[in-house]
Amino acid sequence: MWALFFGALIIISITHWVHRWRNPRCNGTLPPGSMGLPLIGETLQFFAPNTSFDTPPFVKERMERYGPIFRTNLVGRPVVVSTDPDLNYFIFQQEGQLFQSWYPDTFTEIFGRQNVGSLHGFVYKYLKNMMLNLFGPESLKKMLPEVEQTTSKRLQLWSHQESVELKETTATMIFDLTAKKLISYDQDNSSENLRDNFVAFIHGLISFPLDIPGTAYHECLQGRKKAMRMLKNLLQERRANPRKYRSDFFDYVLEELQEDRGILTEAIALDLMFVLLFASFETTSLALTLAVKFLSDNPLVLKKLTEEHEGILRNRVDSNSGLTWNEYKSMKFTFQVINETVRLANIVPGIFRKALRDIQFKGYTIPEGWAVMVCPPAVHLSPEKYEDPLAFNPWRWEGLELNGASKKFMAFGGGMRFCVGTEFTKVQMAVFLHCLVTKFR
Repeated sequence: MWALFFGALIIISITHWVHRWRNPRCNGTLPPGSMGLPLIGETLQFFAPNTSFDTPPFVKERMERYGPIFRTNLVGRPVVVSTDPDLNYFIFQQEGQLFQSWYPDTFTEIFGRQNVGSLHGFVYKYLKNMMLNLFGPESLKKMLPEVEQTTSKRLQLWSHQESVELKETTATMIFDLTAKKLISYDQDNSSENLRDNFVAFIHGLISFPLDIPGTAYHECLQGRKKAMRMLKNLLQERRANPRKYRSDFFDYVLEELQEDRGILTEAIALDLMFVLLFASFETTSLALTLAVKFLSDNPLVLKKLTEEHEGILRNRVDSNSGLTWNEYKSMKFTFQVINETVRLANIVPGIFRKALRDIQFKGYTIPEGWAVMVCPPAVHLSPEKYEDPLAFNPWRWEGLELNGASKKFMAFGGGMRFCVGTEFTKVQMAVFLHCLVTKFR
């Protein structure tokens, strides 16, 4: 008798728990959607690989079923997914007021709990100003000749090889350049290969978060640990042997640490360095690889791009001089090619925020504490926003000036967290394309 009673009680409790899981409490109307299975939600479907340029199947299927705003559950966390341009723009503009930057625990475990994406308020603004010292226009003007020289040398080297794995070789080129500017790292004079640790990290970055030996996620965490250990050793070496003049970003970080303002800590500095190294080479190398593919598949675009860069060479007083900042800024069609490439590349599949209080939008309520995922691919590939969205058409950007994010273009984020390294990415891509079509076509 008692066994039947307790059995019934357990069944009732489980049924109630499952019901509450599938129907979360809300002071209003939740967006439509499914919370998936208890505990894991729809995490497995979310991490399913996508091999096309189109909107990820996870998002596309739910857009068709529920509309542009829907709810789900990822790694045990309730999430509202937004493919609505108006809501996306609203989220970016309300940073620090109604929303704040947030990422799942698995992401913060990967990028570090003190990474720039997890910091807010004054500390974030402080770090952003630090990064502008590295990626601001004045620094990039000085960096331009080195970017051109490095690119020309690598292209010259590749031209003598039978074949080149473009993604890998461009990633190596960009990593070497960025690591030199950030931390004066030179692989030829190092006992350990820093980039190998980032490669292991990248392989498990978008994988199911199961931390046991043999899984991609475990290898990702191991790669991070090794890379962070190397960065910490380099920082300690620099502290022991300070330089007289500032020569890289590490010197700037050391000066800030010595000032002891109580803002920058060693943990924050190392996480920042890790994120900068990762973001600067992995995303740009992917965009460059796709740009070359698109140009190969579209001879008219290649012809127009080549004409622009040959025109730059013809207008020079000294034909042997390198690229100038004014020449870089004059590359209008090149920037159209870059915009179209990153629109189609959709390197960042989702941008996460957290609601700081209950928020009403278009008849739906986003509950306080819920995560919100802005989905740029769904906007960039929407036929309502772009005619023939899967086609590579740089002319669609003709006459448009992009100085930040908009409701229909958010490849570099938006709002106060618009990517600080955007111009650095464009410099590297523009210089690479310039060298490619004028010297090694």
